[in-house]
Amino acid sequence: MRTGSTGRTGGGRAAASLLAAIAIAFAVPGPACGQSETSFEPPGSDGDLRVLFLGNSLTYSNDLPGMLVFLLDDAEIKATVASLAYPNFGLQDHWEMQDTHDRIAEGWDVVVLQQGPSATEGRGSLIELAERFAGPIRAAGATPALYMVWPAEPRSFDFQGVSDSYAAAADRVGGLLFPAGEAWLDAWELDEGIALYGGDHFHPSPLGSYLAALVIYEQLIGADARELTADVPGFEGVATAAELQTLRKAAHRANIDHRRAHR
Repeated sequence: MRTGSTGRTGGGRAAASLLAAIAIAFAVPGPACGQSETSFEPPGSDGDLRVLFLGNSLTYSNDLPGMLVFLLDDAEIKATVASLAYPNFGLQDHWEMQDTHDRIAEGWDVVVLQQGPSATEGRGSLIELAERFAGPIRAAGATPALYMVWPAEPRSFDFQGVSDSYAAAADRVGGLLFPAGEAWLDAWELDEGIALYGGDHFHPSPLGSYLAALVIYEQLIGADARELTADVPGFEGVATAAELQTLRKAAHRANIDHRRAHR
């Protein structure tokens, strides 16, 4: 039986929750998982951005949704970010859960779909499930999005296959594509030593999750991640200012390259 945690909400700058998430990521091998929700209301903001993640440990590791909240908060965007993410879950597992359909029906701006690497051998399944989910997502007034991940480090030769699979799924449903895996490659071009994998050589390090959050942040609000200057809570002693700026540049480059490729 799979279990998870529920009911995390917050307001303001969300710094404390992000600090706690990163501290946990370094302290224990298995981060908390399950259904989670974070929201904030910066003073004077009338934003209505609502984002739901459907994924697995590649979403809940280091609290990617919480990192996105921090970035949106810094941009003074009022938002609700929720997630249904469980260990060893695929989109087929989510499809079979009534809770998933109930959450989608609540109404969101964007519903983010995340599966495993789904390189060549998993491409057909990813596309099929994206198409299946696109119906109820659009019926609820939301836009489907694909959160492109990355292969395990020993299978680094699969990066292109992962990229192609997620791009094909997003194209098939006319949805958004968040090219986090491509941003990882861009980051290594800028700094080949930056640590994006976690200790198991598959799940992301906090820096890897932060880079994914930057990619998503840029596309959701049309911002330029390179212009971010706020300190990231919890990264003191973990990442230098230069490394954080490298990640911001990589996120922007990946999004720009994706837009050019799909003009």
